[in-house]
Amino acid sequence: MSRPPSLSFVFCAVLCAFILIGCAGHSGHKGTRSGSKPYTVRGKTYYPLASAKGFTEEGLASWYGPGFHGKKTASGEKYNQSAMTAAHKLLPLGTKVRVTHLGNGRSIIVRVNDRGPFVEDRVIDLSRAAAARLNLLRAGTGRVRVNSLDVDGDAAAVPSSAEPHRPSFYIQLGAFADKGNANRLVSLLTQGGHKGRLCYGSNGMWNVQVGPWKNIEHARENLDAFRMLYAHAFVVRED
Repeated sequence: MSRPPSLSFVFCAVLCAFILIGCAGHSGHKGTRSGSKPYTVRGKTYYPLASAKGFTEEGLASWYGPGFHGKKTASGEKYNQSAMTAAHKLLPLGTKVRVTHLGNGRSIIVRVNDRGPFVEDRVIDLSRAAAARLNLLRAGTGRVRVNSLDVDGDAAAVPSSAEPHRPSFYIQLGAFADKGNANRLVSLLTQGGHKGRLCYGSNGMWNVQVGPWKNIEHARENLDAFRMLYAHAFVVRED
């Protein structure tokens, strides 16, 4: 759980401003996990993440089925439309994610083993079985939230999606178009004794957040202290 910034953290934050100005042109898209090499589809190059830790986003989910059944996926395994898997453009292959349908509240856990969907307004392509569990088959698409269950860079063992899921609260400090700049701020937060995280959001930006707190009251108690350094900081809820 986070605590208000210390004087040493104030110094780190000031130093951060100079670092970000000097490094604005670097992106830092590198990784060593399976499926982390850049690839190009339809003239656009994608840079998979080195780690899925803290990743979250919202957008449209779609699904793919019979026409791809038995064909090789990006991970090398054969696509099985009856398995709980999914395709994602950036997440490391093998990552487990929780996908929540924002329209009906249904939630599932799938493993990323393929790349796609290569449509601008879609964030994840589910297997037929996964789409059925979310009641997406007839509609074809639906708005979802994707939360990585990756811990410390490795796909984690996760509880059943039937277990109750309590919300957490974070304070968002900033949003960056450049992932390298966002990572530098997360590093400075860590150096100052705070638990920072990086989330790619529906705003198309890399959002830097600190937390979590178990209730909104505790988050708000710390908000004023962080606003001394980040005037536009605000509390976000993760369900």
